[in-house]
Amino acid sequence: MAVNESSDEAESVESDDSQDSASTSGKGSKVRVVVADDHEIWRNGLKRDLGSNFHVVGEAANASEAVDVIKRTKPDLVLTDLQMPDGGGVAVARAVAADFTVIMLTVSEAESDLLEAVAAGANGYLLKSIGVDELRQALWKAANGEPVFSASLAALVLTEFRRIRQQAPDGSGLSDREREVLQLVARGHSYGEIGDQLYISPKTVENHVRNILKKLRLNRKNELIRYALDHGID
Repeated sequence: MAVNESSDEAESVESDDSQDSASTSGKGSKVRVVVADDHEIWRNGLKRDLGSNFHVVGEAANASEAVDVIKRTKPDLVLTDLQMPDGGGVAVARAVAADFTVIMLTVSEAESDLLEAVAAGANGYLLKSIGVDELRQALWKAANGEPVFSASLAALVLTEFRRIRQQAPDGSGLSDREREVLQLVARGHSYGEIGDQLYISPKTVENHVRNILKKLRLNRKNELIRYALDHGID
């Protein structure tokens, strides 16, 4: 299926207060989005759900098409399915996450899928069961640089760091503050609520979450390197 670079804007929908505040405090224009999913019906529905503050500039049905259209359209945000032909969302993230913000939108709640996506460079991991308003809010945050993932998936990240600490007590685990932040994210609190509880700014909370993801990526990469060395893989 050929890549479709959209010229039509997503259907106009009344924006909620959080989008308006994000627009005035961050980006002043529409967020340019590339949508990658191998189901055309899902892509069409997603374009309608995004609302008036987002503009879909390109679509793709597999990873290789997605990488091509992303490089040509240079969007603010990449919204990709995890499981697509040609390597799926992980392949997309590995190819472009250094230059573009990549968010996974998937049905998978598997810990291995979440960790692989984060290790590949994804800045967010959202479930397709997410509500429309919640999706818009999360994507506004992502467009302004915030890592986004659901509370249930934050709990999986916390579990992964517990495993890392058990295997390597002196390794690059979480600081006490990072652990506090992640526990509150896992309970469903917003960055603002976490900041209020810990007496820090929402921006500081965001920085902690960003550092947590960086540590997770580093640990995952180190594990792969150790596995390769242990098994004689060059």
